[in-house]
Amino acid sequence: MKDLSWLSRTEALTGREALEKLAQTHVMVLGLGGVGSFAAEFICRAGVGKMTIIDGDTVDPSNRNRQLPALSTNHGLAKAEIMRERLLAINPELQLNVVQDFILPETIPALLDLKPDYCVEAIDSITPKLFFIRKVIEQKIPFVSSMGAGGKVDPTKIKIADISQSYNCKLAQHIRKKLRKHGINTGVKVAFSTELPDKNSLLYTDGSNFKKSAYGTISYLPAAFGGAIASVAIRELMGMEVK
Repeated sequence: MKDLSWLSRTEALTGREALEKLAQTHVMVLGLGGVGSFAAEFICRAGVGKMTIIDGDTVDPSNRNRQLPALSTNHGLAKAEIMRERLLAINPELQLNVVQDFILPETIPALLDLKPDYCVEAIDSITPKLFFIRKVIEQKIPFVSSMGAGGKVDPTKIKIADISQSYNCKLAQHIRKKLRKHGINTGVKVAFSTELPDKNSLLYTDGSNFKKSAYGTISYLPAAFGGAIASVAIRELMGMEVK
């Protein structure tokens, strides 16, 4: 039996049964950027027994304003490997599978073959994000998806809802339209912000990995999104209803 004594504060809130449920579950976190890196850490600190984390990127100096693994001392290192060390330092008994690879449509089926109990999706490119959502729905794997965290400054505007109920989020609007073409109108639980993005902060990228543009970001907003999607996964795995 795993040592759960380090989770005494969590147990005081959730009870032993919920803690033991988490210790028996496998959560997959897709993407370890500003949202996903914090989501992964919160999930680990909640006492989930097994995790798979996936990211093929390395730390860039511009990541330091918002991404958990990014420091001035580790530019060029793989985010997935930095997070491996960090998560195992939090919980040495964690069963951790690290996939240091970019999340592409062609790689997603093999990832889902790892049979996660729950997926937390923080992919920042539209094409892989759409493909992932379609596949998890097809395979009936519970999941939560992060919508756009860029261009926002107010964390109190973050909401959890079905994607059909989202508004003021360009990414969610685009995903909704694309999903409708595949007959998917509901059943996609998302974190989104009702705050309109600052259009003046829009940046254009080189288009690699299906990403052509991004909004400017501030330190705490992606982390707040990460906390929101981690909370959905943790609460649902403990048997709580998340509306």
